[in-house]
Amino acid sequence: LALAYVREREGSEVTPAPTLTSRWVQGFPKQNIDFINDNTICYTCGNYLIFINIENEKRFVLQCVNGKVGALATNIPFQVVAFSDRRLKPTIYIYTFPELSRKAKLKGHAQLDYTLLGFSYCGTYLASYSAVPEYELTLWNWEKKVILCSRLQPGVEVSQMTFNPMNWHQLCLSSASALSIWNVERSDKNYNLKPKSVNLPAEDGTYIDETDGMFSYTEPKDTVYGPALLISSIAGLVGVEAETFKPKDDLHPLVHPTVHCWNPTNELYVGCEEGHILLINAESLLVTVLSRFAEVPKDENILTVIPTSMLTPEEKWRQKEIHSKDTIVNTMAFHKEGLFVSGNDGIVHSFTIKEIHYSVKDYFDVQEPVGNIIFSPDYTLLLIETIKGSVYTYTFGEEPKVKTIMDAYSGNVQSIDFITPGNKYCMSVTILGEICIWLLENGSRVSKLHLRTEVNDMACCPSSLSVALGTSAGYIQFLDVTDAELPQVVHNVFLTQSSIQHVRYDQKGQYLITGTSDGYIFILNAKPSQSFKVLGFTEIDGNIVQMSIVYISEKNLVEVMVLINTSQSERCRLEIFSLPEAILTDPDNCCDERGRLKNDIIERRQYKINHSLTSAVLDLHNEHFYGYCSHVPYICTYSIPEKDSEVVVLKPEIKMQSRHFGTGILCLSSHGKWLASTAKDGILSIRDVNNLETFTQIHCHSYQGQGIQSLAFSLDGHSILVNGREDGVLVCLKWKKITESLAQEAAQHFHTFLDILNSSIVNENSALLEMRESQLSLDLGSGKSDEYSGITVGAKEQETSWLEKKNNEAVRKEVKEFSEKKRELKQGIRALAKTIQEMLEENDLAPQITQLKQQEFFLDVEEMRKLYAENDKEVAQLRRETEMENLAKMYLWNILKEECWDSMSVKSQELMSFHNHLKVQNFPMKKRTPEELKELETVLQIRKLQEAVLKLQKHIVEVYPTASSLGRKTHEEEEDEEDEDEQELAKKDSGVLDYLLGSLCTSFGIDISILNRQLELHTREDKINQIILLKDIIYKIKTTFNNEFHATFQQKMLEIARVRERNIRIQEIITNLELGEEVWQPEIEDCEKPDLILTVEEDEIKVEKYLTPWQREHAERAAALELQQRLLAEKDDLRRRALMDMMNGVLEVKKEDILKMVVPQPSFMAYKLDAIWTEEERKQAKEYEKKVKELDEEKDKYKKSLDAELRKIQGSIEETTQAFNSSLKRLFERKVKAEMVINQEELKITNLVFSLVLDEELRTRELGMNNFLERKHMEKKNTSKEVNMARDEVDAFRENYDNLVAEDKVIERGFKKEFAELSSHHAELLYKLFKRRPRMPRQRAHVECTSPFGDRLRSGKVKDTLAQIMKAMDDLDAPHHMPEGLDPEVWQYLCAARRTKIENEQKVKQKTADLLEMQAFLRKRIEDDEKVQMDIDKIFQEQFILRKDKSNYQADLTVQFLFKQGQVETENFLFSLEYSDSVMITRSIIEDLNNSIRAQGQRKITNMVENKKYHKAIFQIEWEHKKMEMEMEDLNQKAWDIQMLFFSRAHQLYLKEENYDILVALQISLMEQTLAAIDKTHKRDVEGQKQLLKKLRKINNQQDLANYVLSCNLHEELVCVSERKNICQSIEVKLTCEKISRKRFEATIQQQKLIDISKEQYEQISILQAEVERLRMKTFPALIHM
Repeated sequence: LALAYVREREGSEVTPAPTLTSRWVQGFPKQNIDFINDNTICYTCGNYLIFINIENEKRFVLQCVNGKVGALATNIPFQVVAFSDRRLKPTIYIYTFPELSRKAKLKGHAQLDYTLLGFSYCGTYLASYSAVPEYELTLWNWEKKVILCSRLQPGVEVSQMTFNPMNWHQLCLSSASALSIWNVERSDKNYNLKPKSVNLPAEDGTYIDETDGMFSYTEPKDTVYGPALLISSIAGLVGVEAETFKPKDDLHPLVHPTVHCWNPTNELYVGCEEGHILLINAESLLVTVLSRFAEVPKDENILTVIPTSMLTPEEKWRQKEIHSKDTIVNTMAFHKEGLFVSGNDGIVHSFTIKEIHYSVKDYFDVQEPVGNIIFSPDYTLLLIETIKGSVYTYTFGEEPKVKTIMDAYSGNVQSIDFITPGNKYCMSVTILGEICIWLLENGSRVSKLHLRTEVNDMACCPSSLSVALGTSAGYIQFLDVTDAELPQVVHNVFLTQSSIQHVRYDQKGQYLITGTSDGYIFILNAKPSQSFKVLGFTEIDGNIVQMSIVYISEKNLVEVMVLINTSQSERCRLEIFSLPEAILTDPDNCCDERGRLKNDIIERRQYKINHSLTSAVLDLHNEHFYGYCSHVPYICTYSIPEKDSEVVVLKPEIKMQSRHFGTGILCLSSHGKWLASTAKDGILSIRDVNNLETFTQIHCHSYQGQGIQSLAFSLDGHSILVNGREDGVLVCLKWKKITESLAQEAAQHFHTFLDILNSSIVNENSALLEMRESQLSLDLGSGKSDEYSGITVGAKEQETSWLEKKNNEAVRKEVKEFSEKKRELKQGIRALAKTIQEMLEENDLAPQITQLKQQEFFLDVEEMRKLYAENDKEVAQLRRETEMENLAKMYLWNILKEECWDSMSVKSQELMSFHNHLKVQNFPMKKRTPEELKELETVLQIRKLQEAVLKLQKHIVEVYPTASSLGRKTHEEEEDEEDEDEQELAKKDSGVLDYLLGSLCTSFGIDISILNRQLELHTREDKINQIILLKDIIYKIKTTFNNEFHATFQQKMLEIARVRERNIRIQEIITNLELGEEVWQPEIEDCEKPDLILTVEEDEIKVEKYLTPWQREHAERAAALELQQRLLAEKDDLRRRALMDMMNGVLEVKKEDILKMVVPQPSFMAYKLDAIWTEEERKQAKEYEKKVKELDEEKDKYKKSLDAELRKIQGSIEETTQAFNSSLKRLFERKVKAEMVINQEELKITNLVFSLVLDEELRTRELGMNNFLERKHMEKKNTSKEVNMARDEVDAFRENYDNLVAEDKVIERGFKKEFAELSSHHAELLYKLFKRRPRMPRQRAHVECTSPFGDRLRSGKVKDTLAQIMKAMDDLDAPHHMPEGLDPEVWQYLCAARRTKIENEQKVKQKTADLLEMQAFLRKRIEDDEKVQMDIDKIFQEQFILRKDKSNYQADLTVQFLFKQGQVETENFLFSLEYSDSVMITRSIIEDLNNSIRAQGQRKITNMVENKKYHKAIFQIEWEHKKMEMEMEDLNQKAWDIQMLFFSRAHQLYLKEENYDILVALQISLMEQTLAAIDKTHKRDVEGQKQLLKKLRKINNQQDLANYVLSCNLHEELVCVSERKNICQSIEVKLTCEKISRKRFEATIQQQKLIDISKEQYEQISILQAEVERLRMKTFPALIHM
């Protein structure tokens, strides 16, 4: 196992002598795995990068000291790996493999983290993507350590980023909601990133047509309602939102990309969460949804990694369809054989794609969800990574193979420990019960066992090769690890129903102490020979945080310390108890019948600490303990006082800063000299227990992974085992350097303890063997496998725990002991119940007044009181809730009353007729606000001014045409003419026809002279003013009708009062006549008096009113006062009694009393018969009969008079009510007409509002187009600037390129001149050798390339081309290629010239490629500029159309006319006046025909009238419906106008300033002064420029004169030169030898100079090479072979 560590050398302090290093690291990938070469994979695991050779399984580890490793990427051609650390302002590191030396360190703009890294397949390019807050895509040149370009896209989370394997200029970035293609454009040294977003299809796979936001119009509609406008313009958007706005109905859910990959044809395959496979062209961005053929491969072709027979039922994956739309695609990779896809179904599919269809070719099953698949660089191997972290390889061939590279365990590691004696094996267990045994030397996995249960803690027994595990089900499971390659569960102990959280052994291995989640601590015998017997338990009040156990050999005693969390977060509690040897020998005497240990045996002591601890451990002498504070960063030492029955508060003796953050844990070494501390920061510190000073530490985990979960020291102290809390990393540490004294202490303790434990281990192995054999026989009987062992799910339900068994035994013993007493109590209770039942029966038979209540017989009075109290509490709660509900309703009532009732100036009221169901309702009206009145007043003033101006203009034009033609008029004549004009104008205005006015408002006496004519409403202000005036007309119409309504209502009130008065007399007559008739009494209905609705009468309340105590007291006081007053009124009144006795209570007899008068009958007539009457009595009887007859006649006369009076009064009542009904009918007709007029005026308002809305939409569209045009102009400016810059760069580069090509041609042309003195044979031969080029070694073509992307050109080859050519030139420069007879110096010169020529040729090739790339970049910039120009032209065209439509619709006005129903207009026609072909007939025939025609016409008219009535009703209903729709649109528009109301600062200033005109005048004066000053300055500058122009013209004339003189002199000099040239040509033959010698001399001097320069350069190169070698050795890391 090879290891390498990243170490920052800058500023690092000198480490102490003892240092720790990693022996090995175990972990499984949680991110994607990458290949770094054909046989090696790389993945991140916590703070480490792990490299695994898949052939020999050799591992390399690279540690990042700055914390957890973030993103990872590998570059196969260069064999480098890039990763980022996860810290503030992270850094990207690039390391070489297999040297694992740092090659580059990249510092970018990221603030928090890099989420993605990716290398290009060709070139030294690295792409990185940073997360929040900047969301930046950055392109690096990692060899030069520079940022080439970057681009921000705020808020966009990216899940995958890849380079195009065939073109490094393209990248693909995908997220869960979008996918984009990024093009890298390069021009020389400038790089740009240009994104293109892909339009994804909908979730169902259908395509969505994306329209241009600024040029997508609504559906065509009738031109009457305005032009077709953009949806954004209708919505009122003018900014950037107008381009991207979409209505809610146009928004469709799109597919969600999960993964993508490239193919060789520059196309993308994209897998979606919905199961779709997309094919995207990277150039045209065309998206194709691939569909699957119906063929299905056979089941026999499926390869499985694990046989299904070895899986438990709950882990068997449900067999699914090969690939359906419900399968989520997690990963995909492209191969020659097809597209490999996999997801949560665990099946790797191979798809063969043909056009837009794909079919399944073959596939295999890995039995768990797949997270990533990747091919090896040679494409002979497929690597499959599961979501759990397992890694498999699939080898292609005639017989495919599936090989397991890593089999990940389930869940995070929960606990770790060393197997006794701790120098060969260690083990770990996950939370899901998966146990792994590791070889301590190299970290290879020896064996694996799955318990299939949740495990919380584990401990290895020092006295035997057994392991105890505590489960959440309450079991303690014991494993036999005698054979490390085949561990087995040999025993189970079911302690309790609660979870077991802590498992600990003492140092000697005598006791096993376990702690549960509910505070129980169980003591077990740790020896297998005793069958792990449970010795007893004790209880702890609180949550157990940690247990620390110490064996004291001098006393043969075990001390147990328990750290307990209390409810007070600022404090904690400790309990210490002892376990004497008697517990092992005689456990029954040390426990009670329930198994609880006696306190006098274990001697429990309690201690308190005034601050909270997260961890505490005892020292080996039980004198001190060490605690890790939670709220303060300290580690403290506490002394343990002597035994005391009281609770003692402990204070720290030694305090040392922990230099950790977060909650931490402590661990003591086996010999008790070292104290290990760690926390959430992931740093492990080893301290001296005497002074708590740290003598070594190592950063093996990170705070991103929540630090360290647990740690353990080996018995010899040579190894430390550490596992992370969430990163899933298991690290074995060893001492890299350690002092001799520390090593001796640990070794001495190890040998001493080992001698003690060896004998125990040997003795207990036999017992473990027996238990193993018995358990194996049971497992074979039940059918369990060796790999998967443990308890079943139903075991807990069937088995009884040890604690329950003990409790049951104690209960049975108590029941047996107290059975007699229990029987006696039951008999007494039965007798008491019988007595109470008899008393209840006797109470029911007793009289009701003597019966007792049922509650009196309740024996539990306290329970009864409790029920009463609960009842009262519930009643009070219900009453409180009711009061609050009533209060809320009252508040809502007040709000509604204030807004809907009090705000109405005229409330809704109805008026009903007396004898039919005719109803008339008034117009409810709200008060007009001051703002509305002010606005109306302003409009009226404006109209008056306009009328006055119009009148004045007309007066000027017509009355005073010219001063000469008209004479002077007197003042009186002018006034008379003005009055006549006013009368004519009023007459003219009043004479406007209703059908031209558009309404019948004049019938209500409304003045319409102030209104604008309908054909004059062109401006927005006029329309708004007209709307205000029309609203005022509607208000006046309603007011007029309401006044009439109020007058009619008052008339009804008067009539009701009159009827009431007459009814009094009618009632008297009916009473006198004893008719028994009911009097018709008209009353005011509720709808006629709306105020009565809000008044609740007492008789309307049907429930009993609840009165508060104060209200009840007040009511009682009022009732007593009323009773007292009534009693005072009923006291003895002498006057009243005398009147009643003498005159029956009246002073005068009225005429109505005649009917009540009765003639008194003589007394004898009552008791005597007629025969025995006396004469006197007979006279009295006759007088009596006469008086009775007279009285009856008077009564008959009076009754007839009363009856006549009754008929008269009733007739008058009928007449008055009918008159009122007639007036009400007229009022109803008036109401109908008023509603018609109001509807006409509202129709006008609706048309005007619609025109205003249309104007606003057109204005919004215009503003949106202007803003869009401004942005396009800015974009055009930028693109033009980019085009100019690119063109300048191309021109400059082309100039350099032309110069380089010219130099190359000059070198080739000057070659022959250099060797002109040589012979022609040598010169021709040397020229051929000069043109000769070395043959480059060609790579042998592969028989078959396994890569689907072919043999891609790697950047290393491009860079090494020139070096290879120069290396091949060494063979051509060899002396044996030199022609015979040639001077060696000439040969060397030839070789140097040829090398120079080759270098120039390579430079020209490179420059040519760069120039082509720059020209392509320029073309793209020109295309972008032309595209922007096309958009601008399109906008100009749209603006032209918009202005045309706007002018048309502003000129076309909507005018309202009134026509009678059925009125038809026909065109005029010419009557015939020629009667030559006519016939004369009898007149009677025509008259009869006319009569029949009239009859038929009358019948037709009758039918038409009936149809008219029906149509009128239909039109009325339709009109009301349209009215309601228009009112709804009006209200919506009003709400929108209120929301979009613009209130600028100018408006605010206008409203704030009282003298706004003065302020405007002041600003105008300031601007005028400024303009004057600017004008003056401009004139002064113009004068100065004119003076300067005169001077320059003067100087120009002087220069022209001087140039003329020089031209004359030049002509003379040229004549002289030509003469001398002729002289020289005549003597040239004599100077040829001197010229040749001079040239040779100059060439010699030049050669000497070049030699001196080359020597100096050689010395400089030697110095630089030495410096490079020194720097390389300085940064080269030291590799230590482990």
